[in-house]
Amino acid sequence: VQLQASGGGLVQAGGSLRLSCAASGLTISSSGMGWFRQPPGKEREFVGTIGGYGGALVYADFVSGRFTISRDNAENTLDLQMNSLKPEDTALYYCAAKRDSHYSVHEHEYDYWGQGTQVTVSS
Repeated sequence: VQLQASGGGLVQAGGSLRLSCAASGLTISSSGMGWFRQPPGKEREFVGTIGGYGGALVYADFVSGRFTISRDNAENTLDLQMNSLKPEDTALYYCAAKRDSHYSVHEHEYDYWGQGTQVTVSS
């Protein structure tokens, strides 16, 4: 299984970015998937998760309606649309997948991880 995250970059505060996670060896539509991030000098933290087979969507409190997770089943990708970005959203963003279809907010429950894509938000 391989997960490839892309779409990161430098954006001004208030701007938007769309991250994408392409999977091989795993079907995103039937897997529990998640996005996590690691801000500079901090621990990795949960951003959002989606269950397989149309399962629940759960977001971290700090998302506050600014981010949206979606799947493109035809392309087998998981996307993270991020709007109203703030400097504190600066982090290395990771996608992760579980062998089962359950969503999870806990990173230790994920079996596969992408390499991360850097998001930098300038003030």
